[in-house]
Amino acid sequence: MRSRLLPLLIVLMAGVLLALGFPLAASQAASQQQRVVVDRIDDTTRFAALAQYVTARDEQTAVDSADDERLHTLRTELTRYKELYGIDAGVFYRDRTAMAAAPGGWQVPDEGELFDAYNSALLGRRTHDPRQVWPWQTRKLAIASPIVRDGDVVAVVVTDSPTGALRSRILHGWLLLAAGELAAMAIAVLFAVRLTGWVLLPVATLDRVTHDIATGRMKSRVGTAGGPPELRRLVRSFNEMADNVEEVLDQQRAFVADASHQLRNPLAALLLRIELLGLELPDGHDEAEAVKEEGHRLAQVLDDLLGLALAERSGSHLAVTDLAALARIRSAAWRPVADQAGIAVEFTVEGEDPEDQERDGTGERAVLKVTGWADAVALSSALDAVIDNAIKFTPRGEAVHVRVTADDQRTAISVADSGPGLTDEELARVGDRFWRSARHQNVHGSGLGLSIARALLSQGGGVISYGRCDPHGLEVILTVPRTAPVGV
Repeated sequence: MRSRLLPLLIVLMAGVLLALGFPLAASQAASQQQRVVVDRIDDTTRFAALAQYVTARDEQTAVDSADDERLHTLRTELTRYKELYGIDAGVFYRDRTAMAAAPGGWQVPDEGELFDAYNSALLGRRTHDPRQVWPWQTRKLAIASPIVRDGDVVAVVVTDSPTGALRSRILHGWLLLAAGELAAMAIAVLFAVRLTGWVLLPVATLDRVTHDIATGRMKSRVGTAGGPPELRRLVRSFNEMADNVEEVLDQQRAFVADASHQLRNPLAALLLRIELLGLELPDGHDEAEAVKEEGHRLAQVLDDLLGLALAERSGSHLAVTDLAALARIRSAAWRPVADQAGIAVEFTVEGEDPEDQERDGTGERAVLKVTGWADAVALSSALDAVIDNAIKFTPRGEAVHVRVTADDQRTAISVADSGPGLTDEELARVGDRFWRSARHQNVHGSGLGLSIARALLSQGGGVISYGRCDPHGLEVILTVPRTAPVGV
């Protein structure tokens, strides 16, 4: 969730900063240009004041020495202005002939911004809002002011300014603005990271604890954490719900355990009386034998129910365990039972060379050590249930294969039988309480063995999975982590 929420917040903040940055950049450029425009307007106004009373059309038609002096002063000022600032400037009559211009011979063009500014000034309008100049443009800035005499526009003062300095100032201002935007973006990203961490901390904790409860660790709870008030209330409600669920499950398991325990005594007495009655019946009485068989089956179901309840209620004691040695010992323990049924129990460890094994008083002892985090007692009981189930469904003359494998993350003990196996639909249900395949109802059992194995394994963070063997049979895989689970 953090990987989705954080980019969304960053994109939103970046959008807000860009939405503010572009208008600010445009406003800054307009402000810089307006300063130049005001300066040019002041310059044209000064030149217009000098040209106000010049009546001569050119140097050959000067009417008196005073007019000639004013014209000379105007030309001198325009020339100095051009030399100092590099700005073209001139005063032009209505027919576009020059009263004075710098550089000499400069004329109003027939088109373009200068031409438009000149025509606008002929109508009595001073240029005050020319088109914006941007840093990537190389055009000039044209400003025109009318010269009014006796209410009529008699001439126009125009300036055509290079915009290099203006564009440099605009670009410099934009760079400062971009630096400010980047700094604001960095602060926004830090704020977004802290905000998402603060908001999602209870959610991440809830996700982890929910997974723990889903995998059987009912004692897991969400500790006091930060976050919005709504999430803190959700955490409290979740803990209350988990307490209630755990209490209900404990009551259910206690009821099953108590009921199983209480029913065993009267059932044992009933079986004893059936045995005594059977002594008085003639040999080969089928009904008596069927009653005794059903009684013993009921006793087995009660024992398995009690074992399941105890497995679900017992806590785990995780430690680093040599799973290869554990699986070897349990395989050896079941060999006498398998031998009576005409079945072999074969044990192997991945990567182990049989010639490197040593022999001691109890049989083969593996040189290779394969470890994992598990409750040794619980895992032994789970493995017993799985091997017992495999022996039940393996035909005489076949074998049960117990194999230990490991990688960097997990250690697995697989138990594969050579029985008829299960269909895809049956694989989806295997391990459910009291479930047995309709094709295997004649096999002795209560349908709780694999459920007990799953309950025992889940106490320590392990899992149990099922698959088909080739060409036939069922493979049960008990998997535990190689590293310590969280909280251990």
